[in-house]
Amino acid sequence: MPTHPLQRTFRQIFGGVPSGVARGPGRVNLIGEHTDYNQGFVLPMAIDLAVEIAFRRRDDRRICVRSMDFAEQADFELGDLTGMRSGWPAYVAGVAWALQEDQCRLAGWEGVIRSDVPVGSGLSSSAALQMAVARVFAAVSGLTWDPARMARRVQRAENEWVGMRCGIMDMLASACGRRGHALLIDCLDLSRDLVRLPKRAAVVVLDSGIRHELTASGYNDRRRECEAAAQALGVSSLRFASLPDLERARLPSPLAQRGRHVISENLRTLEAAGWLQAGELGRVGEAMNASHASLRDDFQVSLPEIDTLAALAQRHRSCFGARMMGGGFGGSVVCLADREGARDLARQVLHEYRQATGLAGKAGISRAAEGASLRR
Repeated sequence: MPTHPLQRTFRQIFGGVPSGVARGPGRVNLIGEHTDYNQGFVLPMAIDLAVEIAFRRRDDRRICVRSMDFAEQADFELGDLTGMRSGWPAYVAGVAWALQEDQCRLAGWEGVIRSDVPVGSGLSSSAALQMAVARVFAAVSGLTWDPARMARRVQRAENEWVGMRCGIMDMLASACGRRGHALLIDCLDLSRDLVRLPKRAAVVVLDSGIRHELTASGYNDRRRECEAAAQALGVSSLRFASLPDLERARLPSPLAQRGRHVISENLRTLEAAGWLQAGELGRVGEAMNASHASLRDDFQVSLPEIDTLAALAQRHRSCFGARMMGGGFGGSVVCLADREGARDLARQVLHEYRQATGLAGKAGISRAAEGASLRR
């Protein structure tokens, strides 16, 4: 008799026991924001919050998925994905679409989903869901699990099926994470270097309580502005531009500001990765603080409440640095903190944040975890 809540729910809905459980972790990005779709550098880590799917292969080509977190369900034929364009079922159908576009022969399956990745918090609940779904499809269809290739397929699902023109970072971090490490990712060629997190470091995530919906926000607008800035500079992407190039070009607003953020953020990310590897947490924190200022002033994706939360965290004695995280317009602030003072930081900052804004935020200490996985 299954004892895990996910397995019990599967038995209640479908009868019998699942053949496996797929896990897709969320991610925290230490630094490198809005650089991935500009072929730049990012420094994320997979975390211990995840989407899990208990599943079992079907003999037909039907997908039947129930969520423990939402009232919606995904129920469709792999040969007919029409109508699967909204809510979390769109992410399930989108992965199926991308895999079939890549000539994968898919089998049907039934499953139950649960998640402890907060939606809209900046921890990439969508990538976590999609990587878990990809793991299921690979298992039931006999597909070779290639994390980087699967991340590309999932990115295509998000870009072309869901309509969110995101970069590769979230999917690649969720697919390729390693316990105790961040990943320095070059989004041009998807090469990855492991960067060990020092034992004295803690990664604190402060959830502002303001939910964002990126497909309805200015995210896609920012991407278009970055592409326009690159074109004006005569390069294929802002990855290949420098700050002197930008100064000479005298681009109009807001293209100059968008370009300045991306170019300087790439430099900060590379420097931060080296400092993190060397255990220079204060220097990493300085880069994170500068990243927040750039996202606020040049990229203009922050909000007053997010700025308040970041500033309160930066003032705490145990905080090395803090910045807004994710696409922007809500979500969370990530803090690099001294492990011994991390819980006090979370408690005090949330108290002061509520006094300043009237909002009840949440906090958690994120641990670097393994990427998408499968257990029988």
